[in-house]
Amino acid sequence: MMFDRRKLTLRSLKERDHDLDTSVVLPLEPASFRHPSLDEIAHRITAARERGGEVIMFAGGHVVRAGVQKYIIDMLERGDVTCLAMNGAVMIHDFELALAGATSESVARYIRDGQFGLWRETAGINDIVNEAYKGGGGGMGRAVGDVILAGDFPHKEISILAACSRLHVPATVHIGIGYDIIHEHPNFDAAAAGAASYRDFLKLVKAVQNLEGGVVMNFGSAVMAPEIFLKALSMARNAAAREGREIRHFATLVCDLYPLPEDFHSEPAKDDPAYYFRPWKTMLVRTVAGGGESFYVRGDHVDTIPALWTALKALER
Repeated sequence: MMFDRRKLTLRSLKERDHDLDTSVVLPLEPASFRHPSLDEIAHRITAARERGGEVIMFAGGHVVRAGVQKYIIDMLERGDVTCLAMNGAVMIHDFELALAGATSESVARYIRDGQFGLWRETAGINDIVNEAYKGGGGGMGRAVGDVILAGDFPHKEISILAACSRLHVPATVHIGIGYDIIHEHPNFDAAAAGAASYRDFLKLVKAVQNLEGGVVMNFGSAVMAPEIFLKALSMARNAAAREGREIRHFATLVCDLYPLPEDFHSEPAKDDPAYYFRPWKTMLVRTVAGGGESFYVRGDHVDTIPALWTALKALER
């Protein structure tokens, strides 16, 4: 026996008390926060662009909540990011902000009466993905971005998914079924979502195939980014070996709030709780062993992403 989703009561986003609205979106202004590792990564990105290498940005949901959309969109427009990989939360926040000018809800409040996540308009994402699946088209990120770009979304100018569609930059969405609020809804089709997200995964692998001399950045994704990148890199290296190529020389950047030691280039011992902070052992140690370099910046996305943008702009002078 399974739960009958027809028993659910959906309410409109207009009835929800939002935690965030478009007022959090920061203007494009130089950042006061600086970090030498971000300056170095800016140089690596510039070099990668010159040689046609990939610059892949992974993002967790709090990146959108930090209001740094305009910085990311500008980096996309200038070619400083060639692939944007995200979890489902990024897609949902981006969609809601573009549609309603607001996003995020109090889990503590709405879980008490079973209303958390059950908002009618947000489930429109499922309809988009279902149609893309039926049409045998592209992945989840492109499908949602295309609809935002072409549709009646009052705040589409701050949508990173719409920007990716407009600029033809791969936007890949990597879901885990049951992770996201839209999976609660009666119109969620697990087969459609799984297929669309897997297409996005293969798009990401394609980008990783061109990572030699490139850059991979992870802003605030403690699980999705390191796990997805690990598998994508293994696949890309496997195929490259058959072609007589290597994917060894690239830089990784992790920006998060976790307090890492100054020497983070060796992974912690298995009896250390920090061993289970996957960005450390996966993105800062294991995947760059044998030729790559890694950088870690502890800081909030409201500081680190504008600081990276500022460093990139300084190199254009």
